[in-house]
Amino acid sequence: MSPPLPIQQAALAFFLIAPTVFAQGETLPLSLKGLDGKPVEVLATAGKKAVVLFFVSPYCPTSNNFGPEMKEIEDDFADAFAFRYLHSDSSVKAADILQHASMMGFESPVLDDTAQVVAKKLGAKITPEVIVLDPAGTLLYQGRINDLYLGPTKRQREVKVHDLRDALAAIKAGVPVPTPRTEAVGCKITGVE
Repeated sequence: MSPPLPIQQAALAFFLIAPTVFAQGETLPLSLKGLDGKPVEVLATAGKKAVVLFFVSPYCPTSNNFGPEMKEIEDDFADAFAFRYLHSDSSVKAADILQHASMMGFESPVLDDTAQVVAKKLGAKITPEVIVLDPAGTLLYQGRINDLYLGPTKRQREVKVHDLRDALAAIKAGVPVPTPRTEAVGCKITGVE
């Protein structure tokens, strides 16, 4: 048997030391209410590598500007990842969540986290912010979608760094995420400290 390649060793080391966001025996709520009022399992991966949680808001222009990119990422990586769109701003109304999901064309479950249980547990503070967790609850990536916005009102002409796409490609390939944490830029989630 040949010795493992350096990249395999690095991947193994990453997965052994990657932070788990849950204490032993602790889990997130098994479900949140979807658009139809029925419960949807937040971390259900249906046999896929991980779940991608997009924290969004109908009231945040930055989040809304990323809508098409979120959809493209979902389309490009649907074979390996489950996707969820979470509304965690405590002021969001159910009618606005429904209208937002329709306007954005989100196909994956859109969930009501206005009680902020998931956002607070995972440390989501901004829309749009992304958190990627494996089925065991290990945090694989948290932060921005890409570098289109360098500050709340400072938008570049074009994207130079595709943080989330790079993270998902790495996870899909079974190698360490190049940059597992980035700073999300957008609107603060009301009620989350």
